[in-house]
Amino acid sequence: MTEKTRRAVVLGAGGAGLAAVLTACASYGTTATQAEQAPAQGQEPAGEQTSGAPHKKKQQKKARALADVNEIPTGGGKVFEREKIVVTQPVEGEFKAFTAVCTHAGCTVASVSNGTINCPCHGSKFKIEDGSVARGPAGAPLEEKKISVDGDTIRLA
Repeated sequence: MTEKTRRAVVLGAGGAGLAAVLTACASYGTTATQAEQAPAQGQEPAGEQTSGAPHKKKQQKKARALADVNEIPTGGGKVFEREKIVVTQPVEGEFKAFTAVCTHAGCTVASVSNGTINCPCHGSKFKIEDGSVARGPAGAPLEEKKISVDGDTIRLA
């Protein structure tokens, strides 16, 4: 009988510890102010007036500018390290964007030259036209990202 009791105590303590870890992980990345500011289900967010009328969608802000079209050479491109984006111009007036994270080992690509996007870590190269692998060891293409050209400005879409 004593053995069953010990076993129950050990299992109960382990379960409580697991519950504490899972609770801590579930709230990871959420600050107290975010949790406090979140409206309860069915309530209006703080600071917004209700008139009984249906809510109008808020106007979307213009996407942040990445570059001027003149910064991206025809047949080349430019790496934006902060955004982890590489923008290319395979032919005059056609702009493409891809993730700047190499699919081989997760390094950030460093340059665009001779028609390829180049990773400094292990020598992978990707085609500027479509992000496909031109030379390994990477086995998968770079993920394409959406951009828009607004006049002379290239923006994330």
